[in-house]
Amino acid sequence: MTLNQSNAAEDSCLKNQGVPESESPAPYPRPQPSNRSAEFEKSDSLAYSRDNNHNSNISNADKNTIADLDHLNPGQTAVDSSNSEYGANSPGGLERCLSTATILDFPEGGVQGWLVVFGSFCAMISVFGLINSSAVFESYFSTHQLVDNTASEIGWIFSLYLFMVFFVGIQVGPVFDRHGARALIAAGSLIIVVSLLLLSWCETYYQIILTYSVLGGLGGALLNGPAYGAIAHFFNARRGLATGIATTSGGIGGIVFPILLQYLLPNLGFAWSCRVLALIMLVLAIPANVFIKTRLPPARGPDGAPKVGSVRPDFSVFKDVRFAFSSLGIFFMEWGLFVPLTFIVSYAAAHGQDATESYVLLSYLNAGSVAGRVLPGFLADCFGRFNVIIVTIALCVVTVLAMWLTAGDSEGVLTAYAVLFGFASGSNLGLVPVCLGQLCDSRQYGRFLTAAMMVASFGTLSSVPIGGALLEVGSAETGWRALIIFSGIAYGIALACYTTARVVAVGWDPRTVF
Repeated sequence: MTLNQSNAAEDSCLKNQGVPESESPAPYPRPQPSNRSAEFEKSDSLAYSRDNNHNSNISNADKNTIADLDHLNPGQTAVDSSNSEYGANSPGGLERCLSTATILDFPEGGVQGWLVVFGSFCAMISVFGLINSSAVFESYFSTHQLVDNTASEIGWIFSLYLFMVFFVGIQVGPVFDRHGARALIAAGSLIIVVSLLLLSWCETYYQIILTYSVLGGLGGALLNGPAYGAIAHFFNARRGLATGIATTSGGIGGIVFPILLQYLLPNLGFAWSCRVLALIMLVLAIPANVFIKTRLPPARGPDGAPKVGSVRPDFSVFKDVRFAFSSLGIFFMEWGLFVPLTFIVSYAAAHGQDATESYVLLSYLNAGSVAGRVLPGFLADCFGRFNVIIVTIALCVVTVLAMWLTAGDSEGVLTAYAVLFGFASGSNLGLVPVCLGQLCDSRQYGRFLTAAMMVASFGTLSSVPIGGALLEVGSAETGWRALIIFSGIAYGIALACYTTARVVAVGWDPRTVF
């Protein structure tokens, strides 16, 4: 037990009891806050009582619980089962913290843990690998089936897809926490495959909306929450690295699929290109269904009943100010992110590059994204998840406003922008779920993650259509400038939101690991 841990626990439990800070025991100088998840804070509450024995009313059962903490391994934490919804901020007192503690063990790897990561990787390719190739579909639709539709109308196709993935997830999260991943992964895999098969016969706007956006988005929603949530059942201290590795799927899919479509579309046509993609998704569904699983039992209340018993949305999670600002930051991050992902190919084509060069540019962006998901994830486990995501969001602001805005028809600058922005934005996507997981109990991770993604869904729904509308402002070059500035400002607001969440949690000191 470190001094830092002991005093963090003291603050947590005494504040919950309403004891003024001046009246609380203070045997040691106050340390700076550390990178502590809600689970560790609860563990520390128990251990503080063990070390200082300042409450004579502790029962024998509670003393046994305290004794168990002496034997915790590095991969174990203890959580308060009575009210774990808001971590150390939950109402209760020292006695409740003690009497309802549950020890959670995280293997932090092993064969089973890394197979879960691989299964999540395969599931995420079906969701994000496809959407990271949206620039290819946007370019193809605008010159073939939807040549008479505006850029804003075409943009709704991809925005609605992501809206469905994130919005429907608010029901998927509680189901995952209560019943596990099996049925959700099986249903999501099947729906994704069927949506691509149906898309191959689509010729009109409403048909593409129903198959690609609505049906495909529903399948993606069923895969997304469990793919992230299962990792949280096996990793805690190394969750940033594990999640980063799994989310490289989006970048790898964004590299492979555009190159594949570049060959398939002119040689096989749109219909058979979609069917080949459906076959690939079917193959990926096999390891996703075999390896994704859960291991932590549902969180239970004082009466022994599961705390997550309903799929109804639970907006009480936003009472945590840190969580609320983090969720708002994701909204603006989505505003900034999907503008370059969707329009980078069209921008390159409008500035002198041929179709082949434009598609390769998207692959450069996704290649940068792959590196950006692994390295920052590893660094986040060492230096703090919020600290690292703030740096990577700032890098997004710089690359959009300093490089893309000034690129013009320079192929070199545009390529450099694609790689650097891919690295920074990939870091954002990989770290978002890890940052959110730092604010909640791992057994309710699905519910918290999908609640935040529900907020983000409105950003994805409106981002690309707004970008398409901005393209029609003034001259062609004025439209592109408006589009790029919109993306940069959105990232700037996201930076402010995540900075606020961190300051609320641990203060202004940049040296604090959080």
